[in-house]
Amino acid sequence: MSRRSNKVVVPECKAALNQMKYELAAELGLMTGGSAAGADTEFAGELGAVGSGGGGHVYWSEIQTRQAGYIGGNITKRLIAQAESVLGNGFTL
Repeated sequence: MSRRSNKVVVPECKAALNQMKYELAAELGLMTGGSAAGADTEFAGELGAVGSGGGGHVYWSEIQTRQAGYIGGNITKRLIAQAESVLGNGFTL
């Protein structure tokens, strides 16, 4: 029997993490169920993810494992960069 070790430490961050997930999916050119319509996506229009006339929606269950890993890896990179920025500004734990 397996045990989950990735417990939610700060439940209030769930919305921010989901927003980050949708932004990265849009940057890849994937729109997942239309939830990223309000996302701040700098390159989504150039990739054809925004303003494409309603097409191109992909649900999370249809995303390839490699793409999901890319999204998760980039979320991790961004979170580490944010933490390093906070710690670099003199914040101590």
